[in-house]
Amino acid sequence: MDMRLPPHGGAKLSVVDMHTGGEPLRIIVSGYPEVKGHTLLSKRRYARQHLDHLRRALMLEPRGHYDMYGALVVASELPDAHLGVLFMHNEGYSTMCGHAVIALGRFAVDYGLVKEPRSPETPVNIHCPCGLVRAFVEYADGKTGAVRFLSVPAFVFATDVTVAVEGFGNVTVDISYGGAFYAIVDARRFGLDVSESRTRDLVDAATAVTKAVKLQVKLRHPLSDDLAFLYGTILTDGKEEFSSDATANVCVFAEAQVDRSPTGSGVTARVALQYRRGQIQLKQSRTFRSGATGSQFTGKAVEETTCGDFKAVVVEVAGAAFYTGASCFVQETEDRLKDGFVLK
Repeated sequence: MDMRLPPHGGAKLSVVDMHTGGEPLRIIVSGYPEVKGHTLLSKRRYARQHLDHLRRALMLEPRGHYDMYGALVVASELPDAHLGVLFMHNEGYSTMCGHAVIALGRFAVDYGLVKEPRSPETPVNIHCPCGLVRAFVEYADGKTGAVRFLSVPAFVFATDVTVAVEGFGNVTVDISYGGAFYAIVDARRFGLDVSESRTRDLVDAATAVTKAVKLQVKLRHPLSDDLAFLYGTILTDGKEEFSSDATANVCVFAEAQVDRSPTGSGVTARVALQYRRGQIQLKQSRTFRSGATGSQFTGKAVEETTCGDFKAVVVEVAGAAFYTGASCFVQETEDRLKDGFVLK
């Protein structure tokens, strides 16, 4: 059977789909117009203002779903970068995504964005909106494998912040930055277990915390106002002290979107917090498990540094990504739902 699409009047968008720890990544390889801007952050603003209909078309139904995640490869102004990337989701555009960096590392080597792969690891420098992230892709006999990356400087914005959360009263949270800002709180505060409770209950609690922090806490990033927003809330199992056992969490971000993976930028933020509290030492590797799927990343603080006036650490996160398919999507001009829709 000839599987070519019939003639139509509309746009074509080609993608490669992957997942990291169960969390999807739709990498857009063609069909986008030029994303204008001299810097990656200005490109992010341009995409948000002028090309958002394409984000909706690829992330939302009928081509995507409520929890789809995407990456648009763009040019970077940084001479050391192999590629720049704009992250997208059901609400808009993120500044950092660790599960996407892990997938993009493999993709960059496999699709020739890095010209000369080398064993045992191929470096891939990925310019994310939060800064340059250095990934290292296992490479042997022409095949790619697991990926580790070094984060931008990660820091604790505030500890033991009390916010009034609708339906739950006063709740104490920590706020940490791993390329994006997260509120971090023990799920047991809400009578929940990140591995056993209903996803709906976890989402409701995390969303309530996110709304409260956004209203009651003014965030600041020392390098750019574009980075100074709360991305989501991470509910943990409360096992913050270093242990050889895995510690589990569930991350709810954007518009109540649930990460299926342990969350790469979330692991970065948790490691920064644990290091600040003296619960983990430099180069002590911990395993972080997704309460949603059981998939695992490892994370460790590898170097002290600063980010403006904040004491910070560089965090190494490692995991594995896998291909799930490739698609060519169309937007027929007569289709009134061509720009996507959401069912909550």
